[in-house]
Amino acid sequence: MLWEVEELRKLSEIQPEVVEDGLKALWDRKPILHKKVVINAYIDGKVNLGKAAEILEMSRLELERELKEKGVPVRHLTAGDVAAEVEAITEW
Repeated sequence: MLWEVEELRKLSEIQPEVVEDGLKALWDRKPILHKKVVINAYIDGKVNLGKAAEILEMSRLELERELKEKGVPVRHLTAGDVAAEVEAITEW
């Protein structure tokens, strides 16, 4: 399976829309998998809490509550996180 993931990564550089469509279909069929991937990205520091909540179409507070219930440590906002939150609210 690792080679398949690597090939998807390479394909995403050449034809990102193909991979995005495939992932969208997977996430629609397996929303729990999507949530786990997003939460792992949050744990790994690849997305902040606000972005993870946005991707999962949840409020930041809902996601924070869920993470705490699952024992996942919630990082406090950095200055960059606050700026990103303000930008997201302004765009919304």
